[in-house]
Amino acid sequence: MAPHEGFLQVAQSFIFQQQIQSSLVALGTNPSREDSYRLSGVQWINDVRTALQLPVRTFSTAVNYFHKFRLVHKDTEYQYQDAAAAALLAGCKIEDTLKKSREILCAAHNLKVPPAEHISSDDASFELPAKAVIGLERLMLEASGFDFRVRYPHKHLIKLGKEAGIRKDVAKVTYDMMIDLYKTFAPLKQTCATMSFACIELATLILEKQEENIRGQQLSQYKKWRTSRAQVMETMLDLLDLYTHFQKSSAVGPSFNIEKFIQLRIKLNQEIEEDPTIFRYTEEHEAPKTNGFRSNIKTPKTPITPASPSDTRINGRDIASPATLSPRSSGSGRKNMAHRGQDGTIRFMLDAEQAKQEKETVAEYFKVEYEEYEVEVEEPIKPDPPQHHPNPRNHHSHNHRNGQDNRFHHQNKRMRRH
Repeated sequence: MAPHEGFLQVAQSFIFQQQIQSSLVALGTNPSREDSYRLSGVQWINDVRTALQLPVRTFSTAVNYFHKFRLVHKDTEYQYQDAAAAALLAGCKIEDTLKKSREILCAAHNLKVPPAEHISSDDASFELPAKAVIGLERLMLEASGFDFRVRYPHKHLIKLGKEAGIRKDVAKVTYDMMIDLYKTFAPLKQTCATMSFACIELATLILEKQEENIRGQQLSQYKKWRTSRAQVMETMLDLLDLYTHFQKSSAVGPSFNIEKFIQLRIKLNQEIEEDPTIFRYTEEHEAPKTNGFRSNIKTPKTPITPASPSDTRINGRDIASPATLSPRSSGSGRKNMAHRGQDGTIRFMLDAEQAKQEKETVAEYFKVEYEEYEVEVEEPIKPDPPQHHPNPRNHHSHNHRNGQDNRFHHQNKRMRRH
């Protein structure tokens, strides 16, 4: 028997809203808990990287890995603080701003306590959490497909701001908006230019300053920056959703009245209704249907809440709670990856075309072919078995029943026997 051909996992540079929703539905994610973990995790990364004086590019890389990790693993399999620490650790290594896992955990601890209670990274209390973070770091890289290509929109933001002549007070709000944008899934969906256009335009609309600098002459620059009005609109609406629903969890939201954000949402939605080429989400397609049912939509499991019964509870204790799980536990996210690795080798690739060609080449050697032959075989026909009549009376009566009289026939038989 030939060995297993293995698995190919192709990294995705962009993940669209439809794919994000499908991943969350397949995981059975609770929407309210997903929002809470996402906002808290990104805020944790930003606070710790500020305390460690890490550059903003490390923040961008860490949040990118954090979002991709959460699209693969259930939020009940880990604590969001551990996942955020692992994402920041991976971001430090990729951006060459090296920090140890102990230093990251120590900075997070010292942020929560007064200066008199600060401890060093050599404290023994960080030993076990550091091992858990290192274990989650490998899952973080696997979830991203070992793709180290990360976008840095802040460079484009500054360049576009200078080109449009944006003043410093507007630029400061724009920069804070870019940090808030990472609390949404927009960095996974959009390019650097799209995010820069969206942040600058939304800042000018909120401050009511220099609106024509970005909405007038810059509208014709979309083609130059390889973006479109639909993508910019989607990104601005993602930001407004954050400011209207989670105003206190953002940097820009608390500085303005919520009515301002609501009015801007209404204005942008009216623009979408007037333009038939613009939709709320770009690159959204209707899933193929089979006999009236969608074939590629997975039915989500009912999410486990504190008030709902769970089959993972034993004697009133939730054995699958985040507090009892670690990267080495049986219920952690690496179980599925390990199980797939037992069947064959997992290879991570960046080039989708090369992966497609390899699959087609390998498929030729694992193709199962059948050949049908028709063969004519002469089979002899067996003669009918003779009829036996064990009971003479029955035989005699049967012959009378058929209108025949075989009494002499039986008499002749007896005569031959004598």
